[in-house]
Amino acid sequence: MRPLPVDARNRVETARELAARLPDLLVAAKRIAANVLLGVHGRRHPGPGETFWQFRPYVPGEPARQIDWRRSARDDRHLFVREREWEASQTVWLWVDLSTSMDFRSRQASVSKLDRAVVLMLALAEMLGRGGERVGMPGLAVPKIGRDAADRLAAVLAQSAMTGEWPEVDRIGRFTELVVLSDFLSDAETIRGRLRQLAGRGANVHLMQVFDPAEEAFPYEGRVEFRDPETDMIWLTERAGGLRGDYHERLAAHRASVETYARQAGFSFAVHHTDRPASEGLLFLQGWLSGIVAGTVHAGHVADAEPNAA
Repeated sequence: MRPLPVDARNRVETARELAARLPDLLVAAKRIAANVLLGVHGRRHPGPGETFWQFRPYVPGEPARQIDWRRSARDDRHLFVREREWEASQTVWLWVDLSTSMDFRSRQASVSKLDRAVVLMLALAEMLGRGGERVGMPGLAVPKIGRDAADRLAAVLAQSAMTGEWPEVDRIGRFTELVVLSDFLSDAETIRGRLRQLAGRGANVHLMQVFDPAEEAFPYEGRVEFRDPETDMIWLTERAGGLRGDYHERLAAHRASVETYARQAGFSFAVHHTDRPASEGLLFLQGWLSGIVAGTVHAGHVADAEPNAA
């Protein structure tokens, strides 16, 4: 049997290590979601549902079965109808990039990009599940309503051999939401093609770039050895500090391209850094899906630019 190429072996190892960490990440995600949770995401309108909303006077001509006789008995002159709140569930697809570049963590952060992205995804799933939304992962978990959304997605991640950086989009259609958490360090034209494909499907797409602070600041000096996490190739420089200016320019240009492609497609784009509280990123994601936040912005603290130093 032919051995796996280096990048494939690295991806499989990353997935295995993530599976071992998932129980702790799930606990952290639920704790963050509990602190951030702002209430049910459903829109308040009268209609089919289980949650009581209000009593209103009975209008002649309405079916008599709608009358709440217990409430009406407390009034000598009026009959009342019990209205329930209409909770319109929406379908939200969640995706986290599991490529090996996401496993990077510098000394400036306490968690890797991958762990933070997974925590944000599971915390968002927890909030959406409690809010009555349908939550799924493209190609891995069909959207379902249930308060166990975070547990369900965590189980999928633990049991699957998923190592890809981009979701399958075949089932993503109009009137659905897609949240992608990634470092978006792929070739800019590759990202452009992916976003164009999604734009043609009519979904609302939200991109959150998860970055390590060292990838922004490039704090390296002197003799430094850099390793490509995808191929294990090594590159050695004697004057790392002299590369900082060019690095920042290339990083800024790449991010600007991704932002532009997202904006042209009508998508949202934001940046979250792993040295910031996870709650900042979660609040921003929740704001997106609640219609509070829109456009191309930076969530939380943002430095000068964005790279992938490993």
